[in-house]
Amino acid sequence: MLNMTTGLIIWCSEAITLAAVFLLAWWHDRRSPAYLMWALGFIVNAIGFALVAARGFIPDILSVEIGNAIALLGESAWIAGFRWLDKRKLEWSALLPPVIWLVGVSLPWVNDSFVNRIIIHDLAGAVGATLLACAVRPAEGRREQARGQLGFVFMALACLCFVSSVGMALFAPTQEEALIYRGYVALGDALFITVAVALMGKLLMERAERRWRAISITDTLTGVLNRRGLQDSYAILAGEGQRQPQKLAALLFDLDHFKTINDRYGHQTGDLVLIEFARIAHQFVPRGGAFGRMGGEEFVAFVPIDDQAQAEALAETIRADFCRVPLLAGRSLVPATVSIGVAIMPRDTVSWDRLVSSADRALYAAKRAGRNCIIVFDEMEIAKTVDAPPDTDGGELVPTLDDQIHALRRMGKLAGM
Repeated sequence: MLNMTTGLIIWCSEAITLAAVFLLAWWHDRRSPAYLMWALGFIVNAIGFALVAARGFIPDILSVEIGNAIALLGESAWIAGFRWLDKRKLEWSALLPPVIWLVGVSLPWVNDSFVNRIIIHDLAGAVGATLLACAVRPAEGRREQARGQLGFVFMALACLCFVSSVGMALFAPTQEEALIYRGYVALGDALFITVAVALMGKLLMERAERRWRAISITDTLTGVLNRRGLQDSYAILAGEGQRQPQKLAALLFDLDHFKTINDRYGHQTGDLVLIEFARIAHQFVPRGGAFGRMGGEEFVAFVPIDDQAQAEALAETIRADFCRVPLLAGRSLVPATVSIGVAIMPRDTVSWDRLVSSADRALYAAKRAGRNCIIVFDEMEIAKTVDAPPDTDGGELVPTLDDQIHALRRMGKLAGM
């Protein structure tokens, strides 16, 4: 028949094995302190229960008070590990399980009764399991399936500990019966924690898959989407054709005279110009749009819009803001500007090839118009050029803020003549 000591010994061996697994995981990925904290939690838990199992061979204060406190401290380490996994701050509440035990066992009527000690220990375990379930709750923006499953397992563990505590209080078993009963409960605890560890592995695999997915669609220099990421985002935007707004604009950006900047100031300065432009443009692209680097000095933004004015305003905001930012190479000011081609199509008829190629023609027209300006190809312009040879002189030249200021100054001079 299973007794408590046997159950504790089985769990100690299992905990040491799990600690070794997490230590190896941390050794291969030392940027993840959660692995180390979980390993320490299992080690501490195993040490604590080993002291409990050694009762009769060591003083009771080591076996009962200190041993159980150390074992419950392992749960605190697991809670801290989950919070570190999500880069959340640690909270003092993680220490509640050992604190509840130490406060409870300091009461004479608890310390002198084996059954009462089990009741207090199970209550502390129930609190610890509940805190674990709270620690793995889905954070904002996270939807890992394993998190919900893990939270369910920890809540089931909390219920087991709570039912055990209440059962002990209601039925008041003898010490011999309590030893046998506690052995089965300890084995049940070990089973739940083993399932939880398997789900933790699933959670970590989901996180790793999501991280590699993010790396595969991100431009390494600027941190914005790369071409693959842009194509994926475009597919999502184009697939929302039944939603408002019904139009999709492509804003194609090309940094003016970028080769000259590289040749004159060096490639490191050129990289800084790319990074700064990506930072400026990305902050203005509205939520629900997509922005990324097509390659070289070309960037593109896909934005759902209601009318052409929205696309023009966004393009002009980015162009003007980028021109105003001082870019320095040593003590020299780098003259960096951007030309922008804008194409607009209804979302129910849009295609990547037509939208991007139209934006490219608009961009070429902006280059021919003198650079540092915006050319817009609206729906009618795109429709005209579907079957016709590209008209790089077409499109609508959008007056920039500088153009408008210059025009106002000239009008003021003429009025004063």
